[in-house]
Amino acid sequence: MKIYLVIGAFSAMLAVILGAFAAHGLKNQLSDNLLGVFQTGVQYQMYHSLGLILLVLVAQIMPSPQLAWSAAFMTTGILLFSGSLYLLAITGIKWFGPITPIGGLCFIIAWAIFIFTAVKGLK
Repeated sequence: MKIYLVIGAFSAMLAVILGAFAAHGLKNQLSDNLLGVFQTGVQYQMYHSLGLILLVLVAQIMPSPQLAWSAAFMTTGILLFSGSLYLLAITGIKWFGPITPIGGLCFIIAWAIFIFTAVKGLK
């Protein structure tokens, strides 16, 4: 699980960098709509980076192999969801759009596993 702490912290840092890049570097390069798409990617990346860090902390209190699965799905969700939004916004290639919901499904699965593990651990 330690690797997910590093991934979560790195991803959170990268979200800050990408958010600043969008606000300053892409502001005049992208339409308002595409800038909003990029910012959505940044927001979800930050939320789920913090989620990864939370998973690692919970795993210290309540060790469970399922939490590693949750972290893996969360990491995959960041890559697919946020990554596809970044690529869609920057390139304008619509093909990246259908990848986004797969990343969203990974987020849902990650949180569902987390909930299941938490409920199971509270008994």
